[in-house]
Amino acid sequence: MEKGGWVYLMTNKYNTVIYVGVTSDLRQRVFDHQNSRYPGSFTSRYRINKLVYFHFFDSIQEAIDEEKRIKGGNRQSKLNMINQMNPEWKDLSNGVEI
Repeated sequence: MEKGGWVYLMTNKYNTVIYVGVTSDLRQRVFDHQNSRYPGSFTSRYRINKLVYFHFFDSIQEAIDEEKRIKGGNRQSKLNMINQMNPEWKDLSNGVEI
């Protein structure tokens, strides 16, 4: 039985850097980013710790394919995705069941 997967977008305090990721455990992965679990990583260097978009897929492969599609797009398409789901760019990891 496949577990499924999440595609997520995170940003920094000033909403200037957008990070696109994929995971099977969104809660744990966001926690890792917020606590700089990997100190030399891109998200740690740029202090990316605010979850601004997420979407669940029934299969991890679908999530991986969507992550690749998003990463292949331009910045404006990422901004549009975030603005459609979260126009105020609030941190969705606080109080949201994921």
